Amino acid sequence: MMKRPAPLIAGLRVLAAALFCAALPAQAQNAQSMEERLRTQLRSTTQQLQQLQSQQAQLNAAIGAAEAQRDAAYKERDSLRQELVQARQQAGQLQSRQDAAYASARAQVAASHEQLDKYRQAYEELLGMARAAETQRKALLASQEETQGQLLACTQKNAQLYAAGKEILAAYESFSTGAVFSLRQPFSREARVMFENQAQEYGDQLYDGRFDPGQAAARAAGD
Repeated sequence: MMKRPAPLIAGLRVLAAALFCAALPAQAQNAQSMEERLRTQLRSTTQQLQQLQSQQAQLNAAIGAAEAQRDAAYKERDSLRQELVQARQQAGQLQSRQDAAYASARAQVAASHEQLDKYRQAYEELLGMARAAETQRKALLASQEETQGQLLACTQKNAQLYAAGKEILAAYESFSTGAVFSLRQPFSREARVMFENQAQEYGDQLYDGRFDPGQAAARAAGD
């Protein structure tokens, strides 16, 4: 059942009150004048009622339009809220990706620095080993040169000793029994001196032909 608008009910109440008020003075007048008044009042009330109904219809239309606008605004608000939620989710995902990318980049940079430090340390170790090897090579080369010098000196001394030995052997072979006998005679001082001088000369040759590693090293260092 359709509910009557409030302005219509109010109009009916006004009409009833007007009819009641109009009926009071009608008791003093004739029936014809009362009927005309009632008809006039009825027409006026009907016009007012029609105006009220028209206003009510306009009001209902305005209310419907406002409600439609309200519903549209609610829908738009809900849509904007949903878009805002999606935008926040996308922003959060983007921030997470950026954080992950930044963390990955930092980890790669740290790993690169660590690898670079390892390469630098290995290079320094290899450089130290190369320098030590070069120092050792120079020391071995110097030792080799010293050894070669000592070998040459030893060869020369051996040649000198060999020559001195040959001279001693030749002198021993040429030394006769008479010479030994003359050394025992009191008057053979000259022969004794000659023999001692020759023995000293042979001894000096043997001493000079002796190989001394210390003298060889000093001579090599002086050269």
